[in-house]
Amino acid sequence: MKTNILLIGLIFTLMATSCTDGSPEITVYETSESGNKLTQLKDFKTLDDPSSITLDTSKELQTITGFGGAFTESSAYLLNQVSKANRDKILKAYFAKEGARYSLTRTHMNSCDFSLNNYSYTPVAGDKELLHFSIDEDKDDLIPMIKDAMAVSEDGFRLFASPWTAVPWMKDNNSWVGGKLLPEYYDTWALFFSKYVDAYKDQGIDIWGFTVENEPHGNGENWESMHYSPEEMTHFVQHFLGPKLEADGKGDLVILGYDQNREGLKEWVDVMYQDEASSKYYDGTAVHWYESTYDYFPEELQYAHQKAPNKYLIQTEACIDAEVPVWQDDNWYWKKEATDWGYDWREAEKKYLHPKYAPANRYARDIIGCLNNWVDGWVDWNMVLDTKGGPNWANNWCIAPVIVDTEKDEVYFTPLYYIMVHFSKFIRPDAKVIDAHNSDSELMVTAAKNPDGSIAVVVFNEGKTRKSFDLKLGEISKNISISPQAIQTITFSNLAL
Repeated sequence: MKTNILLIGLIFTLMATSCTDGSPEITVYETSESGNKLTQLKDFKTLDDPSSITLDTSKELQTITGFGGAFTESSAYLLNQVSKANRDKILKAYFAKEGARYSLTRTHMNSCDFSLNNYSYTPVAGDKELLHFSIDEDKDDLIPMIKDAMAVSEDGFRLFASPWTAVPWMKDNNSWVGGKLLPEYYDTWALFFSKYVDAYKDQGIDIWGFTVENEPHGNGENWESMHYSPEEMTHFVQHFLGPKLEADGKGDLVILGYDQNREGLKEWVDVMYQDEASSKYYDGTAVHWYESTYDYFPEELQYAHQKAPNKYLIQTEACIDAEVPVWQDDNWYWKKEATDWGYDWREAEKKYLHPKYAPANRYARDIIGCLNNWVDGWVDWNMVLDTKGGPNWANNWCIAPVIVDTEKDEVYFTPLYYIMVHFSKFIRPDAKVIDAHNSDSELMVTAAKNPDGSIAVVVFNEGKTRKSFDLKLGEISKNISISPQAIQTITFSNLAL
């Protein structure tokens, strides 16, 4: 426990001291397999023949929406099971200015697999006008967690919501799992979104937007789901959801379509953005990462951007799935020992997409790969889980960046937490991704210019040897070395604008 406190305390004191001579300031933070955890580095080993990373601020790409994670009933419930000191520490670690400064978050409408049980805000069958709509189920755990996070965050954050399913009485199979929304309830389901916004507003929580449906292809009939084809979702958005929100004075709410794995992206954006009418109410596209443990599908992401270059492209869910959390063992997160759902269950011709992998590497590689292919927001899944990977009514165990042992009242900040911080803390909303030319194909690099003029560069070395590079920005050049199996964030501040 004392070690954890010291580590988190170190994070909160990492900000660089201010320059007094007016010269640019370059600060380097590293998280590595060797034990660095957002550690500020000042001395570097000079290696022969360094590669080069050259930044070009004149070439601006997408505008950053934010980075963050999801408020789930499971996470919120666990925060109510630990001491107030640990609850506060976790919320500050995610939302405080000294912590990760999460800026883009998600939550679920009705229950999901990371709920304690199945529930809906519309339990009364046949209630088409939703006269009995109630979010009381969220008031014990979920809403208090969101409000406490709001109180901690000085910068504020955007919150979007996703339904896993409508209540069974609105569906053609009368089940929580699978099936489709009955056409006779399209109006009711659109009303559901509008009433949800009002109900949360009454609790002091503003909703920024929605994804239309979490995983419209389903999830193998294992937990809450509701299926749409691209045509069905677009029909619902074009003729029901969009017009209803507009009529209710909520036309500024963001609507994100799709919300599942990237491999199917092309088919969906072709339908969503077929013409002006089909795309009118879509503000962007949502994707997940579960199709592969190593491929971030750059061609699909590029295609989606080109199809709708002025709309959001947001990664809305990712986690280390099908694993029980490994407790207080940082080394495990850097080794290729994890397996995912597809390792055992994927069809033979696509099993190659699911080899064993290192969780820390997967997070770093995917986020950089996304940022280099037009993604403007990246949202993790559960913020907090227990040592069993839950609670989860469907026994769909996963890992979160922060793990708690509620019996011992202990908290474990895994390496995944620190990797998220490398992006969320230093690349802020409305930053512009800029061009970063990298001469070493074994390094992954992305860079962004923040609204305050500072620049953040993230470098990932997945290899087993130390690397050295000259980082160049105009006339500024600094030789930096990066540890094996490590991620660095390099910040430029006090720049002449």
